[in-house]
Amino acid sequence: MMTRKEWLKAAALTTVSMAAGPFHLLRGERVLRIAHLTDSHLEKEGSDAWMRTCIRHAQQLSDPPDVFFMGGDIINDALGRDADEIEAQWAIWRRVKSELSCPAVYCIGNHDVWGKAEHRADPRWGKTWAMEEFGLERPYYDFERAGWHFIVLDSTHMNDDGSWYTGRLDDDQFAWLEGTLGRISPETPVFILSHIPIMCAAAFFDGDNEETGNWRIPGAWVHIDARRIVELFHRHPNVRVAISGHIHLLDAVVYNDVTYYCNGAVCGAWWGGDYHQTHPGYAMINLYADGSFEREYVAYGWSG
Repeated sequence: MMTRKEWLKAAALTTVSMAAGPFHLLRGERVLRIAHLTDSHLEKEGSDAWMRTCIRHAQQLSDPPDVFFMGGDIINDALGRDADEIEAQWAIWRRVKSELSCPAVYCIGNHDVWGKAEHRADPRWGKTWAMEEFGLERPYYDFERAGWHFIVLDSTHMNDDGSWYTGRLDDDQFAWLEGTLGRISPETPVFILSHIPIMCAAAFFDGDNEETGNWRIPGAWVHIDARRIVELFHRHPNVRVAISGHIHLLDAVVYNDVTYYCNGAVCGAWWGGDYHQTHPGYAMINLYADGSFEREYVAYGWSG
């Protein structure tokens, strides 16, 4: 089985070989099939078995994925936990990920981040532990595969004491994103993966956000810096699609010709069944040579 690092290393070679080979892709030909699994929140008894079921379900489809995009919040919570509790959660994931038969691309979720301030001296504090578990050298990165350019963002901006977070890019990451988009050929379609949505309609219904008489969506629910990200995307029309999790609900928003998909949650209502009208599930996303795409949400059969 090809590892994640081998898959990413081969990505640029694949793009080159497709351009240089004797056959050219036909417009509209599918070039990549992605299974997007997000928000498994592994800890509760039985969550490991159901996560295995979800992975197997995707891999046993008649049209299985080429790659998994793991969208964050793999473990239930590291924000307010001690090291032994966090280790127990990551140990579940280490056992479960043996089910993966194809490469995985990882995005860090807010609950994957160790935030308890008294443990700040531990070298794994913050995002380091999650990066180690996911095999990442940095929390945000990019790569090319199958004629598409992929950008993985780090949405979780921690406050100074690590106790809470806001959905946003710090200035360094935003400058990196701006520079990266500026270097990509305008002919290459761009795919964005984040944990926290950049744009999201379902966030209105994640909590009693209307109880004051006005809609009030917390800055931890959706990127608080969405305005400048949207304006940046508008300068680069090859940004085609951005996917996320975090809200545990399913939606699709099209704004300025960019499609934003919020793709539910493997754990549904934190292993308590459906969350509002969204079943526990995952998304299958097809990408095509002409920059088009399609998404299907798949319920894998969680029954509690």
